[in-house]
Amino acid sequence: MLPYLALCTAMLLWASSFIALKTVFAVFDPLFVLFCRMMIASSLLLPFMLWRGVRWRYQAGDWRWLALLGFCEPCLYFLFEAQALLHTSASQAGLITATLPVLAAIGAMLFLHERLGARAWVGIAISLIGVAWLTLTGEASASAPNPWLGNFLEFMAMVCATGYVLIAKKLSTRYSALSITAVQTVMGSVWFGASLLTPWARWPQQFPLHAVGWVVYLGAVITLGAYGLYTWSVSKVPVARAAAFINLIPVFTLLLAGLLLGERLNGWQWLACVLVFGGVMLSQSKRST
Repeated sequence: MLPYLALCTAMLLWASSFIALKTVFAVFDPLFVLFCRMMIASSLLLPFMLWRGVRWRYQAGDWRWLALLGFCEPCLYFLFEAQALLHTSASQAGLITATLPVLAAIGAMLFLHERLGARAWVGIAISLIGVAWLTLTGEASASAPNPWLGNFLEFMAMVCATGYVLIAKKLSTRYSALSITAVQTVMGSVWFGASLLTPWARWPQQFPLHAVGWVVYLGAVITLGAYGLYTWSVSKVPVARAAAFINLIPVFTLLLAGLLLGERLNGWQWLACVLVFGGVMLSQSKRST
């Protein structure tokens, strides 16, 4: 049972990142938060890799794939997600993460030549209709001033995450998971560090303790803790079974956003949730391929 408990904990941590980002973006500029998150993760991960003796076996020409992987996630992914959380609620953004398995299945069909059955296509269609319904029935509020735009940006973040998943699958045969993660954190540190030098970046004038704590939590606990738990669990249980736990992220996000941020979905949006989850489960069923 321990690997499954670790999987649930990892999903809970990833869900809490929406709450943390929504809270800290009200205090610090998103670019500053993302830079600090990547720097904290890098400063913890790189010494750990040296301590574990992880070796880097670079192959000629892989720089293109490594650069594209980092460009998809964390660079573009976090930019889209940061802007999304400025316009939509953590609840709605978390729900849209349920489309990642669907988008990954489409990407695998297009680029990895994996076949999808009729049931998978029906599930994909239902899930995307649910996302569209969630967005169209969204009402402007203090936590979601522009839900249409925010949900679209979060969906684009999932598109970037799909690119990351596909490229990581290609590179995983030559590089360890720790090495791939190190590339991401270092590239993210450089990307967001450079973005802080642009005219539109806003450096903080004050550093409230609670906001600083959330930033440390994002970099150390979520970026590394959730990753470590998920990686360890995958080594103990089948990958396909572990991947199914990703669908817990929207559920945990809805619960945490309701408890900590006071966010609520209207009746039509709850029906949209049913469509999204139902479509995802149908597309991921064994008879869908």
